[in-house]
Amino acid sequence: DPHGKFSIDPQFGIIRTKKQLDHEAQSIVVLTVQSQLGNSSVSSSTQVNISVTDINDNPPVFLTKSDKVTISHTQPPGSAVYIAHAEDKDSGLNGAIKYSIASEQSDAFSIDPSLGVVNLTRTVFAEKQQEYTLHIAAEDSGSPPLTSLLILTAINVTDRRLDSLAVKIVILDINDNSPSFMSSPLSYVMEDVEVGFLVHHIIAKDPDEGRNGQVTYHILSGNENKAFILDKITGLLTTAQFLDREVQERYSLTVIALDDGSPALSATQILTIVVLDVNDETPVFLKQLYETEVHENQDPGEFVIRVEAVDRDAGLNSLLQYEILPGAGYEKFKMNSHSGELVTAASLDRETQEVFSIKGSSCHDLGSPSRCSTAQLCLTVLDENDHSPLFARTQYQISVTEDLEEGSAILDLSASDEDAGLNGEVTYSLIDNTYGAFAIDSATGSIITTKALDRETKSQYTFRAVASDHSTHFPRSTTVMTVLIQDMNDNAPKFEQNYYEASVWEGQSPKTDIIQVFAIDLDSGLNGETEYSILSGNENATFLIDSARGILATNTGLDYENTSSYRFLVLLASDHGTPSLNSTATVLVTVLDVNDNPPVFSSPEYHVHVKESIPIGSHITEVSAKDCDAGTNAEISYAIISGNDRGHFCLDAQTGSVNLTEKLDYEDTMKFTLVIQAT
Repeated sequence: DPHGKFSIDPQFGIIRTKKQLDHEAQSIVVLTVQSQLGNSSVSSSTQVNISVTDINDNPPVFLTKSDKVTISHTQPPGSAVYIAHAEDKDSGLNGAIKYSIASEQSDAFSIDPSLGVVNLTRTVFAEKQQEYTLHIAAEDSGSPPLTSLLILTAINVTDRRLDSLAVKIVILDINDNSPSFMSSPLSYVMEDVEVGFLVHHIIAKDPDEGRNGQVTYHILSGNENKAFILDKITGLLTTAQFLDREVQERYSLTVIALDDGSPALSATQILTIVVLDVNDETPVFLKQLYETEVHENQDPGEFVIRVEAVDRDAGLNSLLQYEILPGAGYEKFKMNSHSGELVTAASLDRETQEVFSIKGSSCHDLGSPSRCSTAQLCLTVLDENDHSPLFARTQYQISVTEDLEEGSAILDLSASDEDAGLNGEVTYSLIDNTYGAFAIDSATGSIITTKALDRETKSQYTFRAVASDHSTHFPRSTTVMTVLIQDMNDNAPKFEQNYYEASVWEGQSPKTDIIQVFAIDLDSGLNGETEYSILSGNENATFLIDSARGILATNTGLDYENTSSYRFLVLLASDHGTPSLNSTATVLVTVLDVNDNPPVFSSPEYHVHVKESIPIGSHITEVSAKDCDAGTNAEISYAIISGNDRGHFCLDAQTGSVNLTEKLDYEDTMKFTLVIQAT
């Protein structure tokens, strides 16, 4: 008794239960009982087998509370359609299950009470009833138990226990009927309906039930351009795009009605859709532009041209009428409203009007609303040679620059001749072209230069241009040409001399004029106006030049001893010429000396040591002075002005050499101080 479910009275040996027993957990318990005599060691044991008797404490249990099975209505009576199965944990009669169907259920089914097999008792039809619900009961055979001294049991609360199961049996219909169309195979629709417009309702019926009788609709062919959409469920046929009777006036759609059976059955129908015309097409001329020629001065009524238009509409919508719309010159023509033939209504004059541009209109007389279109008529009047060429002016004056290259066009003359074709072709020529500087293109009238021009050589040319046509009956036309040559800055200013020399005394006040230079420019106007400036050599701005007159003057005081001459370039430029041209000349300015500097000795004192024994005539020393002036102003003479009272020394006035003229005596005189003057 490892679980301690039992106890035993030690005196009387009565075995009792201590815990509730469960037959389903353990149906037999084997106990070993030991007995002992007093306190002696004498003992014995025996084995007690206890059988736990089952009571009906567990009901039958279906694995699911509901189930579903599908059968065909063609199954014969007696066929097994379902097997019900329940389990009971009890044993014996308590676990024996009996199956039954509630008495209120259909008589179409029966059940085996022991096996739970549901059988079909008669033929069933889906058209009458598509499904059945069976309530199946599972009941055990439980009964009150017998009791004894050694078999322990519990008291049954109820005699029997049960469980139930709901089984839905669906009767499948056999798809044995094809759909049949009920709707008309012909429909009409106006061509101007909007997209999505309902064209036709296709209807087909199928007597089958359920999915076998559910019909869907499809277009098999005839809708290649996808003009229509068919709702497969409702059968509503609508437009998927705008219709155009002129593109397609009839559609033949092959429509199939298909049921949802397996296998599916179907029926087809040819649905004809006729697109009805509306006046939505504008007449179209065969040509948008009709061109022809007509002779001038012809009698009224002359045939000119025939116009033609087509209208893709049908019936009254396509009947056309022609007319001329008001415009310039339209009154000179008439149009037949039915045939579209155009004839002249008056004599034509090409010189008055050479080209007539007329709009012809065609429209639907009986269409509603009426539509119309237009075409352009371009009529050219043929010419006769009855006019001479004429220049626009009797004389022309133009200005050209002298730098034009040979062959440059200077003017395109134009003479008009009211005639046309060869009658109006103008030929150009020049006369009185003495210098031969110009030529004219005989076809275009373009005047060109035949050689280089030079205003400085000739500034004006006058000649005549002639215009003539091919007629010998009318005089030619002339015009006077005056060509003025405009100056170009093609001449550089030129100095009268390339080299100028000038002199100026030093010490002159600023702005003292030194020299005037001149340059000549052969150009005219601004191109010939010159401007003077110093290009180089005037780094300290010692000089200035009048830019207009070319006068060179001092800008500061000059010092000969500092700089005795200046050499620089004078730049000449045309200020307003484009591009500016220039030339240069060299100027040498010599500064004349003024005696403004005294001689200066190389040393303020000369110290000489001599022996008293030197002989007379000996060279004692030599003094030297310098003068910054030039020429005679710098020629120096020397003289002793003091300290030589006894005449011991003599001085060379030119060289400054001092020599001994008297014998020296140290004891008489130890030192001589001579003052020498340089002049």
